Amino acid sequence: MPAAVRHDWTRDEVVALFALPFNDLLFRAHAVHREHHDPNAVQVSTLLSIKTGGCPEDCAYCPQAQRYDTGVQAQKLLEIDEVLHRARAAKAAGASRFCMGAAWRGPKDRDIPKVAAIVSAVKGLGLETCATLGLLGDGHAQQLKDAGLDYYNHNIDTAPEFYGEIIHTREYQDRLTTLEQVRDAGLKTCCGGIVGMGETREQRAGLLQALANLPEHPQSVPINQLVPVPGTPLANAEPLDPFEFVRAIAVARILMPRSIVRLSAGRQQMDDAVQALCFFAGAGSIFLGDKLLTTGNPDVEADHALFRRLDLHPMDVVEHAGTVHADIAEGAAAGCGQGCGCSVAA
Repeated sequence: MPAAVRHDWTRDEVVALFALPFNDLLFRAHAVHREHHDPNAVQVSTLLSIKTGGCPEDCAYCPQAQRYDTGVQAQKLLEIDEVLHRARAAKAAGASRFCMGAAWRGPKDRDIPKVAAIVSAVKGLGLETCATLGLLGDGHAQQLKDAGLDYYNHNIDTAPEFYGEIIHTREYQDRLTTLEQVRDAGLKTCCGGIVGMGETREQRAGLLQALANLPEHPQSVPINQLVPVPGTPLANAEPLDPFEFVRAIAVARILMPRSIVRLSAGRQQMDDAVQALCFFAGAGSIFLGDKLLTTGNPDVEADHALFRRLDLHPMDVVEHAGTVHADIAEGAAAGCGQGCGCSVAA
């Protein structure tokens, strides 16, 4: 029987999944992954910072916060031609989704038409589009959807009870409100979090419980491993055991069976064997390219080589009338088994 889609997971249930013997957890997670997705296909995205640095927030992990001395210089919004140049290169390298991030607390009304024009231009290249711009104001999500945006990324970052240890300039509820606006506009949600920020295992369980109990499971769930950046409050964070990270991927897969779980930030610090375990545990997406906003990522050739060694292949974009959007979850649930899709987040 296919794994049930639930929105009522208890903390004890999620903690119990984390506590399973490692092999038992991976076996269960891979079985769920295989039920809903092609286990040898990986959705490939590229992430570009279209407006870097100068963010007024105090997220303890972020090198783009203006209050931290990290060497990241504030820059203006990129011109459309520069974004299109990068998007064409991403598509040529094998990406099927192009994700654009801006270091704002949230865009102002005057920013939305500029971003919408960029989104429309990128969509015209035959790529899926995703944006992460911070907190959205009234009507912003609808304007972005009208421009051709497929996904909006807005991570909840960590467990509700640990959130105040990491961020003080916005409330946890602010994030939930933006996610609600995104869903109401009919956009797909890309929402995950970061592990390795000093949280306990129970708090990692709390992050995944919160994601799984959202009114709708995010279609894309990026699981990031903290990349400690000098100058940020988490610069000296204790590295997370790599097998604990694999457990997080596996539990996310079990809790949200139809979502695409993305092996996101931190891959540059992982060896190939750990990444292979993550793919087996249910990761079905990566970012392709040597940079994620401002932090490092494996180079393109290294990822292509890893795919060849593991007999993995990128998912294809399937063009439909008027759109290149691929309903990955719905297609898999209907029995195609191929995840007939074409993601930083942040």
